Amino acid sequence: MEGSVGPRVYSCSNCGNHVCLHDDIISKAFHVNPGRHGRAFLFSHGRNIVMGPKQDRLLMTGIHTVADVYCHDCGEVLGWKYERAYEETQRYKEGKFVFEKIKIVKENW
Repeated sequence: MEGSVGPRVYSCSNCGNHVCLHDDIISKAFHVNPGRHGRAFLFSHGRNIVMGPKQDRLLMTGIHTVADVYCHDCGEVLGWKYERAYEETQRYKEGKFVFEKIKIVKENW
């Protein structure tokens, strides 16, 4: 008899700390601004993370108040959390997390 497999998780690519669940993905169609690392995923929740200070940032979809998200264990910057969207069409992002694809790895797949 095979053992049960836990939830599919994403971990910090630097240290292996579990930071988000596959079931919490809202969108895989995000791209980060130039100077970052390309593709990203939008998640409803983040785990085992530390939030940086809130700041207004001009992103591809306009100005947003965001806070960088760091791995709790190693301090690696993994993405950011949308705190506020100034445009009505972007408000669905508020309270959500963006993790850069290059900064997270799959586990239990």
